[in-house]
Amino acid sequence: MHARSAAQRVHLWYGAACAMHTSAPSASHQMVYVLSARGQDVTSVGNISPRVPATGAVALCVRITGHESARQLYVSCAVKNRQRAGRHETMEEFHLGMDDIDSPRGGCTTHFASLLAEDLTNLGVTWLDYPNLIRLNPNVPYRTRGNGAVVLRFRAPPDVGNTVLENVEQAIEKYVEHDYPNTNPGVVLVRGRPPSEMSKLSTLAEWRVLAIDVVRRFLSRHHIAHISRGNGRGIVGATAAVGNRLLDDCTFEFIAYRSLEDTAHERGVDAESVYEMNRRMKGKTFSNIDPQTGSVLIQPHGPDPVIYGIRGDSPSDLVEAASLVRCHQTIERWTIFRTNQGTGEHLRHLVRISDLRPYMAAVVRGRVERRGIMTEGGHLIFTISDDAGTIDCAVYEPTGEFREVAASLIPGDIVEVHAGVRPASRTHGMTLNVEGLNVVALAENVILSNPPCPQCGKRMKSAGREKGFKCTKCGYRDASLEKVREVVPRHIHPRLYLPPPRAQRHLTRPYERLGVRNVLENTVPTLAWLSSHGKT
Repeated sequence: MHARSAAQRVHLWYGAACAMHTSAPSASHQMVYVLSARGQDVTSVGNISPRVPATGAVALCVRITGHESARQLYVSCAVKNRQRAGRHETMEEFHLGMDDIDSPRGGCTTHFASLLAEDLTNLGVTWLDYPNLIRLNPNVPYRTRGNGAVVLRFRAPPDVGNTVLENVEQAIEKYVEHDYPNTNPGVVLVRGRPPSEMSKLSTLAEWRVLAIDVVRRFLSRHHIAHISRGNGRGIVGATAAVGNRLLDDCTFEFIAYRSLEDTAHERGVDAESVYEMNRRMKGKTFSNIDPQTGSVLIQPHGPDPVIYGIRGDSPSDLVEAASLVRCHQTIERWTIFRTNQGTGEHLRHLVRISDLRPYMAAVVRGRVERRGIMTEGGHLIFTISDDAGTIDCAVYEPTGEFREVAASLIPGDIVEVHAGVRPASRTHGMTLNVEGLNVVALAENVILSNPPCPQCGKRMKSAGREKGFKCTKCGYRDASLEKVREVVPRHIHPRLYLPPPRAQRHLTRPYERLGVRNVLENTVPTLAWLSSHGKT
């Protein structure tokens, strides 16, 4: 079999080859390509075991496998000699960001990134970090399902940059559902360290609406290679992901995946095993179950390939936690991501009411002006004000006991509302959708009541304006008596209140992480973080 009939194209990445096929072969097979020292010829030696080539040659073992419905090739390259003509290869830094490679009917950006990370690992790149999963402003109406983008950070020979984006583009074409109109994949590839301006765009994307045109101009100005499909929104998340280096705080997530062919079936995560894992890993993981309902939170419900995801502050703890979870479906692969989940990154900006804009994520400090009113749907609406304006705050029915906290607020209380800004409509003005309540100070809850009768103890009634009180039981009157001032105890206290885990955002800092900052001096992975087909 001639080499060029086996592969449509063969790219030489400084001694690493990537064979791209129009369709995957029906069965896995091995081929060994032997290249001359100058890389001029490619000759197929056939289906034989890898062997050490003649002096000065480069031997590549290429394992070609089909990947279920995605029909993606995995190319496993073992480079026997990566030093040619007495010169060492130069390694360059790359940051590959991606977003919106999914749809409500299946697929997942993190799953695609896991496949891509395996490809790059097999090509011998040096990883600078775990794959980064970056959640963006959850209030943007046209966000993806989890509003999460992924970035892969690695070192590789410079020639990788000449082909990696093209190969990713071909992989996207095979992976995404083209008949779904709202999938808008975006990929950016930064060579070298990301520009400082990229960090500013990333911060903006966490709590504001970042316009596509702003991102396009930035990419053009810095000559950053990118892929944009559909309406182009995917490049917003991809760019923001690259710009967020997770310097101030981070968490990790262990995500287990099933095959794309199994997404129509139930995941079958065993609830009892999750309860046991949650008990044994208390303080090391978070948001596994909802304490009020007992519902399992690590298992999603859509048709995507994720079986479950476990979150915590340490990769080793997550590997241990995952070993305790049982599920009926086969785990086809797993990947550990470093993330901004559970950090509260989107709620770091204190904003005056007059400066609020639709879809912002903001903290608003104000005085409660009106007690909460329950709507027909079970939602609670209360009002706060600052020196610049007044705004309604909405606490929704699914938040459970958190809604009761909001119902306990009275005029005069000082609160900091953690919220997303819902734009005005025909029926209501701009509203804060409450994600958390920091009670700063409580007003006295004073009740004024009529005094008891000094003679018989019965509660007296007013005798008329400035005429004091009278007792309707014994007839006693006293013009000097005044109403009794009674301070009613409050059942809430100055502190932060959060909705139950089932109603929290991905970015919400849970109770378990209050006061915790996870800052890594070295982001290079120190343990296995990627597994496929049950192999670490």
